[in-house]
Amino acid sequence: MYFYVYMLKSTTTGFNKTYVGYTNNIKNRLIKHNSNKGAKSTKGHKWILIYKKRFKTKNEAMSFEYKLKKNRKKRKIILEKFVNENIYITTI
Repeated sequence: MYFYVYMLKSTTTGFNKTYVGYTNNIKNRLIKHNSNKGAKSTKGHKWILIYKKRFKTKNEAMSFEYKLKKNRKKRKIILEKFVNENIYITTI
């Protein structure tokens, strides 16, 4: 089983927000976020997946998730790359 660190971008108009998390099933996790059953900070918004990275262990994924959550510069780079390349990953 693999674990993934992912970054979501809100599609709500006028609301530019990102969210970073980890999971072993990205498709189900995105469905939960978009049905208001995900993390508290994601409720009330629709989300698209803009970044994912695969790890072999839960500990590796959790460690990278923590670092990415705290590194606003790296999150901004990921977001700018997504916007500039117009890559919309909505399905897995």
